[in-house]
Amino acid sequence: MALQRMLKFVNTAREMPEKRDATVRATDFNEIYREFAAAKAAEQASRCSQCGVPYCQSHCPLHNNIPDWLRLTAEGRLQEAYELSQATNTFPEICGRICPQDRLCEGNCVIEQSGHGTVTIGAVEKYITDTAWDMGWVKPIKPHGERAESVGIIGAGPGGLAAADVLRRAGVQVTVYDRYDRAGGLMTYGIPSFKLEKDVVMNRVGQLEQAGVQMVLNCTVGEDISFDAIRGKHDAVLIATGVYKSRDFDMPDAAVQGVVRAIDFLTASNRKSFGDDVPEFDSGELNAMGKRVVVVGGGDTAMDCLRTAIRQGAASVKCLYRRDRTNMPGSQREVQNAEEEGVEFVWMTTPKGFSGNPVSSVTVQRMRLGAPDVTGRQAPEIIDGADYEEGADLVIKALGFEPEPLPRLWGEDALEVTRWGTIKADFQTHATSLPGVYAVGDIVRGASLVVWAIRDGREAGTAMLAYLAEAAQIAAE
Repeated sequence: MALQRMLKFVNTAREMPEKRDATVRATDFNEIYREFAAAKAAEQASRCSQCGVPYCQSHCPLHNNIPDWLRLTAEGRLQEAYELSQATNTFPEICGRICPQDRLCEGNCVIEQSGHGTVTIGAVEKYITDTAWDMGWVKPIKPHGERAESVGIIGAGPGGLAAADVLRRAGVQVTVYDRYDRAGGLMTYGIPSFKLEKDVVMNRVGQLEQAGVQMVLNCTVGEDISFDAIRGKHDAVLIATGVYKSRDFDMPDAAVQGVVRAIDFLTASNRKSFGDDVPEFDSGELNAMGKRVVVVGGGDTAMDCLRTAIRQGAASVKCLYRRDRTNMPGSQREVQNAEEEGVEFVWMTTPKGFSGNPVSSVTVQRMRLGAPDVTGRQAPEIIDGADYEEGADLVIKALGFEPEPLPRLWGEDALEVTRWGTIKADFQTHATSLPGVYAVGDIVRGASLVVWAIRDGREAGTAMLAYLAEAAQIAAE
């Protein structure tokens, strides 16, 4: 009987939740997709082919048990579907919103390869978890017993919070240190609300705080507290700082007024959505209202900046990217959403310089794709004599992020890093060169996805429990 509810992909077409009209959604910061109705979620879940070898699951960094919770959703067993989803994913409602499913689970769906259109995995994941919150199925974290050991976590982003969840459920005392005034990292201050409404993040932060996780906010390690002090206070330490150092233009006039970092622009906008006092926004420095905006970059951060500028009332919004649409790193779904909302993509271009201070225009170089580089992607080449001027009142640099030099900032030379400045850590346990110190997420991987940080945090939490147990056994002998 259960199987009869499935395998309906031949007769039932793929259908995403309805998107709000682009002309309407471009005026606010609410999420753009409407909610699935129960019947529609069950219908779309029933399209799963229940593969013997589920590629959706194997290509999910968390290896979520996707076919089984799709089947449970199709059968109307939503609470069981949520519990199965939560078993492998600390934040399923967040992944359902911001994971690039087109590159991960949905992009590897077997029925997609057969021409029937992928199952809408992300939308169903979001639906079942939102329903779980509404119905009270998301239970408080209650350890079976309290343990004396404590762990300090540096960074309240997805990796740090995922580890905190694992450790606190086991009864470990957990303290999280973060430089911002709210927990969540880039989920709170980097990703716009139209992709991830902030109450979704704050609900999970609240769940951890109610469980006894201590949040020490507005705390910059190396300034407000030393790394040595944190190690001295705790039995083990997890580094989950992320990467916040923005890459810059390699040109002499890049420091003119009106040329800003993507992280500053997005943080100002998100702070404003919380109702904070943001002088840089109010002054117009980090506000796109009425301006000709040029965003440089082709990743998901660039997409966030473009779509934020539209919502702030920019006069025009253009994206310069040095490769073509096929070779851009950002989600194709995000590009489509941006185009619908009024963004113009200018492919095969890169800035050469700026005029005016404050900036009034960008000198743009046209590019072409040449021979493949070391990654196998075709390397962009400049077309001589094809420069032109593009008017701009605000230029946003979305060129990616690099790690901060933590050993120097923290006065800890024994903390080993790679030649890229990321922390060296074991791929399975996430242990670093320092005893009892672990590292996860972007500070190890380089700029990556939230879902990878969650996986790292869960793995590191489990490894740290083993480390603490071993240390306790040695102490008892």
